[in-house]
Amino acid sequence: MDEQQETKNPVEIGEYKGRPIITLNPGERFPFSFGVNKAKLILAHLDDIKAFVEKYEKE
Repeated sequence: MDEQQETKNPVEIGEYKGRPIITLNPGERFPFSFGVNKAKLILAHLDDIKAFVEKYEKE
């Protein structure tokens, strides 16, 4: 995980159906886009997401 954080790609802010979205890894094979509501959900569960990554990234 540390290696990914060090080589973090820029993000793109755009729009989908008139609503703002953010895209992680734009221009890559698997970009990841989401809007404000999902961003809030991710932020509310950031510790759970970090624990999930730490537990399963070794597999």
